[in-house]
Amino acid sequence: MDASDWNARYDTSELIWKGEPNQFLPPEVADLAPGTAVDLACGEGRNAVWLAKQGWDVTGVDFSDVGVGKGRKLASENGVEATWVVADVTTWDPPVDGYDLVAVFYLQLGAEERRASMKTAVRSLAVGGTLVLVGHDLLNLTEGYGGPQNPAFLLTAEDVIDDLTAAEVLLDVELVTEKSGRIERSVETDDGDRTAIDTLVRVRRVA
Repeated sequence: MDASDWNARYDTSELIWKGEPNQFLPPEVADLAPGTAVDLACGEGRNAVWLAKQGWDVTGVDFSDVGVGKGRKLASENGVEATWVVADVTTWDPPVDGYDLVAVFYLQLGAEERRASMKTAVRSLAVGGTLVLVGHDLLNLTEGYGGPQNPAFLLTAEDVIDDLTAAEVLLDVELVTEKSGRIERSVETDDGDRTAIDTLVRVRRVA
């Protein structure tokens, strides 16, 4: 899906994913002191707004101007401020070493574009900073529920680590993997709860 497709999807009065953060974000940042954060592919801004409410100085980046507009509105409704940028995360030029936290949640890209986005993520990560990525796992296609049905837009933890390693070499930085693997998420449906399978990767930049 390109920016126009996401604009069409977000072009409703209601939030698609409501206003609460993704369930995996709060526990992954619970041990971090608030600082600067960027939410790459922020969509309607729910994760960015939640981070701002926790005291983070947040930037939300997405190529959907409709999604970013809804993020601005959500921030205003919650009484917090954030910086909003309409840009493609595969080509966006971030502040180098600019963020203590980089969040990437459910970014749906093919392999080449995903690798470019991980380069953006690593370039923006400060020394001592943490990158948290959650995405639809490839196994979800056959054993889970929902999510993209095109395997080209699914991933594994190994895919992400490979992308980050390539960025690590290219940008001459050092990352340490703190978490890497599959996680499960309960999804409510009319036929009862179903299980979605996601990938979670958390790394810290040490140099």
